[in-house]
Amino acid sequence: MDFPGGKVMFTSQMSFIAESGKTRVPCYRVLNDSGELICGKVHDLVNQDLATRMYNSMITLQIMDTFLYEAQRQGRISFYMTSFGEEAINIASAAALSTEDIIFAQYREPGALLWRGFTLQDFTNQCFGNKADCGKGRQMPNHYGSSKHNYFTISSPIATQLPQAAGAAYSLKMDKKDACVVAYMGDGCTSEGDFHAGLNFAAVMEVPIVFICRNNGYAISTPISDQFRSDGVVVKGQAYGIRSFRVDGNDALAVYNVVRTAREMAISEQRPILVEALTYRVGHHSTSDDSTKYRSTNEIEHWKIAKSPVTKFRMWIERIGWWNEDDEMEIRKKIKKEILQAIQVAEKLEKPPVSEMFTDVYDEPTKDLVEQEILLRESIKKHPKDYPSDVAK
Repeated sequence: MDFPGGKVMFTSQMSFIAESGKTRVPCYRVLNDSGELICGKVHDLVNQDLATRMYNSMITLQIMDTFLYEAQRQGRISFYMTSFGEEAINIASAAALSTEDIIFAQYREPGALLWRGFTLQDFTNQCFGNKADCGKGRQMPNHYGSSKHNYFTISSPIATQLPQAAGAAYSLKMDKKDACVVAYMGDGCTSEGDFHAGLNFAAVMEVPIVFICRNNGYAISTPISDQFRSDGVVVKGQAYGIRSFRVDGNDALAVYNVVRTAREMAISEQRPILVEALTYRVGHHSTSDDSTKYRSTNEIEHWKIAKSPVTKFRMWIERIGWWNEDDEMEIRKKIKKEILQAIQVAEKLEKPPVSEMFTDVYDEPTKDLVEQEILLRESIKKHPKDYPSDVAK
């Protein structure tokens, strides 16, 4: 039958499509859990400079998360989310991209921004919401953004970035740019309507975009077994007509290779690609969560120790002579000093002036915004102890 969308074959046999295959989609990896090359060679994936930079960045992200998480626990910032256990996806995917590629992140990809040059001082300024924050203190901690680094500002509602990312990819296609969009998401995003809208739009319009799903086992407290019955996320791509791939998200070399290849496909063939990276969220969902209420400490410790992407990558670069214990001690000491200094500086800087809350939306403030600013200033004057001393400007 010549049906819209292509010819459809008739059959006299009644056969339903199975709910799932008998075997699960395999997961691509290059390194085993001991940091040994499975295939016996690197396939020229990375050289020493790139490998050591990737490792330095994973360590930097890990240490930054540790100190800013503790800063929240000390009451110095209001909120924080770590990337513990997902460092390889952050850094390796970013390393495989061009700086011209546009990133739409969720909220567990600060490593991609770190890779592009966002400094520890930039991160701490945002978390403390001071006047040096490029977001002018308007966002929650962890909700980074930088036009300089082609990294769209993060939104709290999950999956809202996906249709936006598809639209941005369409603009790249129209402008015939040699670049793509990369949209990150967690497995929880696949339960949102925006996931359907974003992937369907990208497929129909044939846009250059790479969707990267961090399937870390839990959507906050909801395990994937309670979230969907499909074989993870990778099989969802086929329903939208999107080429898809599953990779070990704890293997930095594998992630780098897959994302680099996916990027080349997306640009050269002007098509969307879906990458599912299997990993594990070692930390709590956020500082508002206690994950031991819905998963065992033994499970967490197993993934933290036996499956660590940072440890795995370190064992590999040590095995081939690109890293040693002296290098490790030196870099950790250096990063700890830098993050402590950055926190001290960020904490002392003044907050942005109140007027910044009402700018950058309209060319001229609307009547209701003018009224809101007046009411806020009256509230600050009436209850000065409820606001920072330097805020009423």
